[in-house]
Amino acid sequence: MTAKTRTLATAALHDVVVDRHSLTWALGKRLSSLTDARDRAFVQSLCYGVIRAFEPLDFLLGELATKPIRDPEVRLLALIGLHQLRSMNVKPHAAVSETVEAAGRKSWAKPLLNAILRNYLRRRDELENRALQDPASRDAHPVWVRDRLAADWPEQWETLVQQNNLPPPMTIRVNPLQENRTGYLARLAEAGIAARPCLHSPWGLTLESPVPVEALPGFTEGRVSVQDEAAQLAAPLVGAEPGERILDMCAAPGGKTLHMLELSRGDIEAVALDIDAERCTRIRENLERERLSATVVTGDARSPESWWDGRPFDRILLDAPCSATGVIRRHPDIKLLREARDLDALHELQAAILDAAWPLLKPGGILVYATCSVIRAENELQISRFLETRGDVDELRVTADWGIPLRHGRQILTGESGMDGFFYARLRKTT
Repeated sequence: MTAKTRTLATAALHDVVVDRHSLTWALGKRLSSLTDARDRAFVQSLCYGVIRAFEPLDFLLGELATKPIRDPEVRLLALIGLHQLRSMNVKPHAAVSETVEAAGRKSWAKPLLNAILRNYLRRRDELENRALQDPASRDAHPVWVRDRLAADWPEQWETLVQQNNLPPPMTIRVNPLQENRTGYLARLAEAGIAARPCLHSPWGLTLESPVPVEALPGFTEGRVSVQDEAAQLAAPLVGAEPGERILDMCAAPGGKTLHMLELSRGDIEAVALDIDAERCTRIRENLERERLSATVVTGDARSPESWWDGRPFDRILLDAPCSATGVIRRHPDIKLLREARDLDALHELQAAILDAAWPLLKPGGILVYATCSVIRAENELQISRFLETRGDVDELRVTADWGIPLRHGRQILTGESGMDGFFYARLRKTT
């Protein structure tokens, strides 16, 4: 792998660390310039690795640099070099030389990077022991995230942190309109792809190793979709019946809409709502791939008057915007992009959407509230607030062999049965 790949990884990391874009967005923008699949995989591995281990890498750099590196590209190159030396199967001399070369015309930075990386190799054991003494570095989490997890889950937070630092599994959902899970498992075996059935979702399979979606047999024909097992539990909790009108709020990229349509054999009137027009395009593409039909609407869930046609819904799935702390292992940039102060704004946004959604539901209708968060304020406490402020709602207990039953709703903690962290609550409108 050449200096060019390190330069490209630096640009993608700059998009995240400095410009505050998501890593998914950054890689989508940067990887298109690479034609070699190995180079693309290397850049992706570098970026995910640096973001996942950002706190210990930053700590080590602070110990190695005699003064803070003000140039963001050079600082990121140093982190890239350290990550290669710590965690990647790259020969040390190549990691050092190619990272130094990636500094390009910044000739002043080359001796600095060379000294930092070679100094790390000489002092590795001493420096790594020091890093273990710093809480943020040891846990590879910002202090505020670590403290919030410890406050909400005093007995489980250390396991949560460990799970967040692991690469996630690739889990898929078989489309029951086209094939059963056993048959598709055989298709995977024929393609040389090892997989095992999920424990809680009868449609789910977890791959032994991730593969490009194009390698999944029948993916382009809609036989299978990529979706974590925890997310696959949403559609059966909604329990849409044939002929009912269903609203999927904050629906992009449409996986849960598709699953509800699959389970009802397409015999529901589904409306998929999202505020982002570009992400609505993704919903339409996924519907087309499975040859299923739904009404896709671009609109603000807080303001139904701008998009609702006045016809009430039998069931609503509200996959609320959240801190996404249940999917940090899948999106490690969350640790850098989220701040403690964001939680209050997210809590207010969730409350506003939940309050706006309720009048759209028929009497007797069911609303499923879901998040990919493990923070109680966004989940159990949000439902508690809603129940306390309304007189026309009953909670329907979620009884299952997964998750932790709470006073309100049920919580999956990251890593349980290999799943992402998710929260679910079911509410019924009484009048």
